[in-house]
Amino acid sequence: MTLSRRDFAKRSAVAGAGVALTGSVGVLASAPGALAAGVPEQRGARPRPARPPGYGPLVRDPKGLLALPAGFSYRVVTRAGVTRLESGESTPSNHDGTAAFEGPRGTTLLVNNHELKGPRAGWKYPVPLAEGLVYDPAASGGCTVVEVSHDGAHVTEWVGIAGTSTNCAGGATPWGTWLTCEETEDKAGQNGMTKTHGYVFEVDPHDRRAHRAPKPVKALGRYAHEAVVTDPARGHLYLTEDAAGPNGLFYRWTPPAGFRHGRGRLRTLADDAGRLQAFKCFDSGGRFVDDLSRATRPGTVYGVDWVDVPDRDAASVSVRKQFKEGEVTRARKLEGMWWGDGGAYVVASYAREESPVQHDGQVWFYNPRRRTLTLKVRFGVNKDPERDGAFDGPDNITVSPHGGLVVAEDGEGVQHLFGALDDGRTYPIARNELNMGTAQKPDYSEFTGVTFSPDGRTLFANIQEPGIMLAITGPWRRQ
Repeated sequence: MTLSRRDFAKRSAVAGAGVALTGSVGVLASAPGALAAGVPEQRGARPRPARPPGYGPLVRDPKGLLALPAGFSYRVVTRAGVTRLESGESTPSNHDGTAAFEGPRGTTLLVNNHELKGPRAGWKYPVPLAEGLVYDPAASGGCTVVEVSHDGAHVTEWVGIAGTSTNCAGGATPWGTWLTCEETEDKAGQNGMTKTHGYVFEVDPHDRRAHRAPKPVKALGRYAHEAVVTDPARGHLYLTEDAAGPNGLFYRWTPPAGFRHGRGRLRTLADDAGRLQAFKCFDSGGRFVDDLSRATRPGTVYGVDWVDVPDRDAASVSVRKQFKEGEVTRARKLEGMWWGDGGAYVVASYAREESPVQHDGQVWFYNPRRRTLTLKVRFGVNKDPERDGAFDGPDNITVSPHGGLVVAEDGEGVQHLFGALDDGRTYPIARNELNMGTAQKPDYSEFTGVTFSPDGRTLFANIQEPGIMLAITGPWRRQ
C-alpha cells in the first residue's frame, strides 16, 4: 500500500506540528553550525542536569595520533604495513566500515572494510587474495576479520573476503553477519577489473567456510553502494547510494513472499528476487521534493513513496539515471546509516554546487510505519573548517550504549569523533592528530567504522588513511 500525496497532506493537517516531532529529536543541535529539531520543555519536566555532556576537553597526544579526554586511552589494534594477518601478510590499508560481534571465549570479532578501488598494483597494501575467498583477482578491496581480547588487544586477523572493490560502509545484520558494500560501478573490462562490481556481499565472522566462492547479492542492485540496514520486523533492507551526476538515491528492498532471513540466506536469492525501489518524497502540501538538500528547517517531514527500479543490475544505464525528472528524490553524499528507534537514521554528509541548496551535513530519520522522513539535524556550510570543534561532514554513525549517538566526522580540516544527545547537546570524544600534510597545510584523514564492543566498554574507530584501527577505553558513563 502506497502513501499518496493527498493522504499525507491530510495527515499533516490533522497532526500539525506533531508530525514534525515524531521519534527522537534534537540530535546534534549544539554542534557549531548545526540546527536540530527540538522539543519544548514540558511543565513539570525534570530540569536538565547541570553537568555538561561528555568527558571534558581533549588532551593532545604526545605520540601525535589521537587526542582524548583525560582518563581515556587508546590502543592501536591494526595498522596497515605494521600489523600482520595470520597468513603473515600485512594488514590492508584504507580502513572503512566496521561492525563488532561477540567472539569465542570473551573475545570480540570486528569485520573491517578496506576501501581500495581499482587494480591491485595501485596499492601498497591491498587485501590479500586468500584461497577460496576471491571474487575478482584483479580487485584490491575486501574485508578482514579482526579478533581482539576483552580489552581491545589484537589477537589475530584474517581475510573475510577479497577481490572486491571500494568496500566503503555496509551494515551488521540481526542474524550476526556483515553486509559489505562496493561503492563503485566498474564493469568487467573497466579500470582493470575482470568481473563486474557495484554489489553487496555477505561476510560471516563466525564461519570462514560460509563465504567461500563469494557470490554478490544481485537482488540488492548494482550501484555505488554506501551503507545498508535491516528492518528486523518487516525484513526490508534499506540502502544508501553515494553518487553525483545526478545525485544518488535511497533504496528499499522488499524480500519475496515466503523468504526468511538468516545466515547465508541472501546468497540463495535469485538475481531479480524481491522488489528494489527508490524513494520519492513530497511535502505536507503534496508537492514533489526533488532533492533532500531543499530541507533547511530541522523538523521538516516528508511523506515517502517507493518507485520500482527498472533495471537493478544497470546493464546499460546506471540505476540512478534510469529515472526521469520528477520520478524520484535525490541527495548528495548519502552515507552512513544505523537502525534504531524503530527506523533508520540516514546521513547526507554534505551538498555543494551539484545540489539545489548547499549544506555541510544532514541527519534524517525514516519511520517505516508512518512512511515519513524527518530532518533531525542540518549543518550549515562550515566557514572555518580548520577551527577545532567546528563539526561538519557527519558520516558513519552508531548508537551509543551510554546514550545518544557517536558520529564519525568526514568533513574538511580537523576531524573528530563526537557524541550527540537527544536533548541537542554534543561533545568531543576524539580528534585525529596524525597530520599527513605539512605544518603549513595540514591534512587529517577522516574517521570511519565507529562501533562499540558488544559489552559497551570499548569504542572502536578507524583513521582511514593510512589505515589504523583504534580501541578507545575509559570512564564511560551515562550521558
